[in-house]
Amino acid sequence: MGFHPAAGESKSPKMLLIAGLSGTDAKEAEVVASGGVDAGLVLNESFKVEGVNQVIDALGDIPLGVFLRDVGAERVAELVSSGCDFVVFDTKVSVAMLSQTEIGKFLVVEPSLDQGLVRAIDSLDIDGVLINRGKESFITVEHVLTCQRFRGLVDKPLVAILPSLATDVELNNLWRAGVDAVVVPPSQPTEALAELRRTIDNLPRRTERRQGKLGVVIPQYAGGMAAEEEEEEEEEDI
Repeated sequence: MGFHPAAGESKSPKMLLIAGLSGTDAKEAEVVASGGVDAGLVLNESFKVEGVNQVIDALGDIPLGVFLRDVGAERVAELVSSGCDFVVFDTKVSVAMLSQTEIGKFLVVEPSLDQGLVRAIDSLDIDGVLINRGKESFITVEHVLTCQRFRGLVDKPLVAILPSLATDVELNNLWRAGVDAVVVPPSQPTEALAELRRTIDNLPRRTERRQGKLGVVIPQYAGGMAAEEEEEEEEEDI
């Protein structure tokens, strides 16, 4: 299992746009689906798997992730069965979570995490790192510097949570700092998401540091197995 781009995408955009969802509301998911986003992320940890199923149906081919604190084997198995593509969890969960192979895994880290522990993140079997932020209503210089610090120490994809819809200046600074994906707050209108999508698509090409390396794409496990089986069949026919 690995990263799988959303259906119909030949390559990932410069920076991925992840829409935050306030819960498992199918109508909210329908609005998000028409905004040109690359994934949805349920930010409310109090949800039922039945609701996840409804959101997945509303999103169609767009991958869905959820925040989890209780990542026990039974809970994860339910999410895998529902078609959920990835989970986001912090460093306090059981290490058994790292052995999960049927769902994508993103680790939430605090900006104050010890430098030695930050360096050790690359040894973990995860798909990316989500950097927690402060309570400010805008992107601060400190947050940009934090992203740059993580980028210099970690070779995993970096995800930043936006406190609000970001301006062109804020997105450019996050992009230059090495951020690969952003999560926007819930309840954004389709027009605002589409405008943010256009801003991201107009970001300059990266030429420093990570040139030549693959950008981040969202793990899409629901459709990934079928694609891998087709590849195996083609190899056997040769």
